[in-house]
Amino acid sequence: MSTTTTQAASGTTGSGGVQNTRTRGNGTGMAADFDTFLTLLTVQLRNQDPTNAMDVNQMTEQLVSFTGVEQQIQMNRQLQDLLGLQQGAQLTSAAGLIGRRMEVQSDRLVLQSGEAALRLPAAGEARSGVLRITDAAGRVVREASLPLGQQPTTWRWDGRDAAGRAMPDGAYAFTLEGRDALGGAAAVQASVLARATGAERSGSGVALRFGNLSLGLDRLRGMEP
Repeated sequence: MSTTTTQAASGTTGSGGVQNTRTRGNGTGMAADFDTFLTLLTVQLRNQDPTNAMDVNQMTEQLVSFTGVEQQIQMNRQLQDLLGLQQGAQLTSAAGLIGRRMEVQSDRLVLQSGEAALRLPAAGEARSGVLRITDAAGRVVREASLPLGQQPTTWRWDGRDAAGRAMPDGAYAFTLEGRDALGGAAAVQASVLARATGAERSGSGVALRFGNLSLGLDRLRGMEP
């Protein structure tokens, strides 16, 4: 039996017993224990010291407060249920994206069947970019200078490193450093083109899988026909 139960059953006087009951635990069991709370309160009222009776206004305030917490917990559970249903619907919808080629925001270049691609933006302040692709060990496997055109362009990687060796499929980190007309640093951002291979529920919602890389639907920037 919990400490709170022992205090109430032994006839704890005043309002302290009620306060202890309200604050026990971490809050997750309040909804389930509301009936227990009322039972303990009734026992306490029956066994209170007549010369030190519980303040009625304080008791009422505590009852209202406890009921409000219980209702909030129930509402949170209902919201969790709705969120689960929504994620299930999103997962079903995402199933139709599997096999489609996507444009996504990521700092990982996805090599699939020996091919990977980046969508480069149109030239602005940045006129070109220096691309570096690294493997899981941080080793630079490919470096290239990429010109930017008047329209967005696609750069394709054949999956080979600087020595011409074929790299295994997977997700490779990359950086793209923009250069202006004079060779100075300029901001530039590229997106990744990859084919969706699956969908899954994650802690924050629904994610698409691109090989061994998982990205949330909020990273989706476009789809190719």
